[in-house]
Amino acid sequence: MKKYLVIGNPISHSLSPKLHNYWLKQNNINAVYDKIKLEEKEIEATIHDIKKQKIAGCNVTVPFKKKVIPFLDKLSIQAEQTQSVNTIIFENGKLVGHNTDTFGFDKAIKSLNFNMKGKKILILGAGGVVPSIVFAIKKMGVSEITISNRTKQKAENLKVLFQELNILEWGNLKNFDVVINATSLGLNNEKINLDFSKVGKNKLFYDVIYNPTETNFLKEGKQLGNITENGASMFIYQAFEAFKLWHGIEPEVNFETLKLLKND
Repeated sequence: MKKYLVIGNPISHSLSPKLHNYWLKQNNINAVYDKIKLEEKEIEATIHDIKKQKIAGCNVTVPFKKKVIPFLDKLSIQAEQTQSVNTIIFENGKLVGHNTDTFGFDKAIKSLNFNMKGKKILILGAGGVVPSIVFAIKKMGVSEITISNRTKQKAENLKVLFQELNILEWGNLKNFDVVINATSLGLNNEKINLDFSKVGKNKLFYDVIYNPTETNFLKEGKQLGNITENGASMFIYQAFEAFKLWHGIEPEVNFETLKLLKND
């Protein structure tokens, strides 16, 4: 039986095993998918197990999406340009790092029927999935992308990958069309202590967090009269693309798939 994993720290919130095991069963694939919490020093040995095919493939979540890169042989175009890997496959004797987060975010926004063209975007956070979101957003024809992070230097570092980014001091909010929470604030019901009333109404508040289904950030966005969306569909579509890379099959995405996450 083949074994697949998602690695990260923390990892308890991840619903990847629930989704992938559902699809494995649905497609009669003799494999199992698990989640493992790793320390940074354990990454190399785990990735070596993929090369030895003790592990057939691996997903990567925070804070290891960049840290796995030195142990890989090759990167996809998206992984190279974002310097972020969330899916590792073993292909023709080589470990290849892919970034399916870009696909996931793109599909999630398109499924909302929200037109990003000409919009001003604010992204809160500068780690993990942020390069993938910027990569996807750039292709949507937005007018500007602004990053705000509690540690300003981390936001500045992103300008190495994407020179055209604006950097905003944490707390200095102004009028934006879309606000994306890409921090981990909300995983444990934390609040983001920012005044979102300056953003305006009828804007899109998007949270990459999908568990819990409604973070305090989304609750506040809704109270202020905005459209809100969590990261469930992004999560499903990045998993869809990873599943396709490993198994050569496009799994079914429907109401039942979304219900699977809500029933946790």
